[in-house]
Amino acid sequence: MAYVIKRYSNRKLYDTQESRYVTLEEIEEMIRAGKEIGVVDAASGEDLTSVTLAQIILENERNHRAALPTAFLHQLIKHGEAWQDFVQRSMKSSLEGVVSNQREMERIFQDWASRAGWGILAPRPDAKRDGAEPDADRLREEVSALRERLRSLEERLERRKNQAK
Repeated sequence: MAYVIKRYSNRKLYDTQESRYVTLEEIEEMIRAGKEIGVVDAASGEDLTSVTLAQIILENERNHRAALPTAFLHQLIKHGEAWQDFVQRSMKSSLEGVVSNQREMERIFQDWASRAGWGILAPRPDAKRDGAEPDADRLREEVSALRERLRSLEERLERRKNQAK
């Protein structure tokens, strides 16, 4: 279910699930965490999701966290809707390809893990079930900790790149 964010006439954003005001940065964090966000005008109910997401992208550009090429932005404005439709179709296709590749990599890894005898990642029919659950929970915790550490390292790397500019 999409998180519903209401935008008021004073430009404040209100998270209806958490019952609190949020910033664009917090919405960006929600999206990065995998939450589906929907933004609506509090008075009219008009869908403002794409406008808000574009605002987040532009704020990142202004803060130099993203680097959209100027030539790309010129072409986007110059060719209007036709160019925007093309970019939208291209990005959708690219994202579908990324998701497909990720699923294929997971399938290959699971196959490789089962061949390596890591029955917890890819259960074997002859594997005993008792005792497997605590190991699976431990591995989930390890994976979660590694993901958090990777996220932290990526943030540090990005800060260093920005400082070097």
